[in-house]
Amino acid sequence: MNYSKYYPVDVLNGEGTRCTLFVSGCIHYCKGCYNQSTWSLEAGEAFSEKLADQIIKDLNDQRIKKQGLTLSGGDPLHPANLATVLKLIQRVKAECVGKDIWMWSGYVLDELNSEQKCIVDLIDVLIDGKFEQYLADPSIPWRGSVNQVLHHF
Repeated sequence: MNYSKYYPVDVLNGEGTRCTLFVSGCIHYCKGCYNQSTWSLEAGEAFSEKLADQIIKDLNDQRIKKQGLTLSGGDPLHPANLATVLKLIQRVKAECVGKDIWMWSGYVLDELNSEQKCIVDLIDVLIDGKFEQYLADPSIPWRGSVNQVLHHF
């Protein structure tokens, strides 16, 4: 899996102060997407164990208390990303006490395959659905368009 950007301190992509990873690879190609540079699976850099270790360290750093991890993209539920995303989520759950995990995906919850569902079963919040430019509404929290659904698990 490749990733486009990693922010060790982020207050824009979920509640509280978070660590945010933008993965590469998306098949949805939403018109008006603000992150088109992440569509290609080859965009950015290869995700490494070193970066996973850094994310865990950043989540556990008490100097700036983090509420959790955000996974966005691209699309964390892209088939090519599933194994790496699952491993990262499992590490966060095992090594970071009290941290939540938020995820944005263009896939819709009811249409996920079994591998994608295994990942979603481990997270706390999913914002699902493609960004639809004609349904864009900047006043709704955490979503770009009104068709997207915020699921709290």
